[in-house]
Amino acid sequence: MDAIQKSLLEQVADLHEVPEGAYNIRANGKAAGRSSTANIEIVSKTDKDGIDIIIKPGTKNESVHIPVVLSESGLTDMVYNDFFIGADCDVTIVAGCGIHNCGDQRSEHSGIHTFHVGRNAKVRYVERHYGEGDGNGENVMNPTTVVEMDEGSYLEMETTQIKGVDSTVRATKAKLGPAATLIIKEKVMTHGKQLAKSDFTVDLDGDGCHANVISRSVARDSSKQIFMSRINGNSRCYGHSECDAIIMDQGVVAAIPEVTANCVDAELVHEAAIGKIAGEQLTKLMTLGLTEKEAEEQIVNGFLK
Repeated sequence: MDAIQKSLLEQVADLHEVPEGAYNIRANGKAAGRSSTANIEIVSKTDKDGIDIIIKPGTKNESVHIPVVLSESGLTDMVYNDFFIGADCDVTIVAGCGIHNCGDQRSEHSGIHTFHVGRNAKVRYVERHYGEGDGNGENVMNPTTVVEMDEGSYLEMETTQIKGVDSTVRATKAKLGPAATLIIKEKVMTHGKQLAKSDFTVDLDGDGCHANVISRSVARDSSKQIFMSRINGNSRCYGHSECDAIIMDQGVVAAIPEVTANCVDAELVHEAAIGKIAGEQLTKLMTLGLTEKEAEEQIVNGFLK
């Protein structure tokens, strides 16, 4: 891998060298490195472009990294990754995509990640999106995540997009079994004329299951964001959806939460708050010696932490 690709890996996966444990690194639509372990096997699909990640039941305190980097302008990359996480696991999965586009063509990565989370398994999934370049080409990322959770399983998803992505549509669909827990934490910042759309659909099918979908975002310049969240309570369950957004300049944010109770014992809540940075927050920081711009940056950074 060249210096640009290594820099992208640092941005999306905090990788400064070959990671410990299992990993699959994809660069410009091709495999750039792979390693399996005794408990985590990574194999190529035979019917389409992508991989299967098979994690043995009972695997504890192990991780798998599957980052993607694009450094060729005009490249369109599509990949299908399936995760088969055995019962009673406790693992961390780190994904993400970085695009370096210095040309005038559109560079795009789309990925479909499907998670099959076994009984009583615990998974932490981290996904970061990052774009850069000094050309006129667009950086486009359209990830899709599909989640199927068995009884007693737990999945925490942390998704972050802070810089350089001109257009993105992130779709997440999840089905929860009995006593399963899904926690989604999304952080998004857009600027310029960027567009970001998040589309969540969660079906709470099993008794005692729980879902919490939380989005924090900042829309700067003339960028636009759309947050859509549908939570369907089909059993005795608890579901919560929350969108908290800051708008700056001519930014636009639309929050469209929807909750549907199909069971008398479903408990569902949605919240949405959109507004500008409070004047008293700016004033307080400026009295400590910061300029208005520095104060804004401090508030935004703290909000997206």
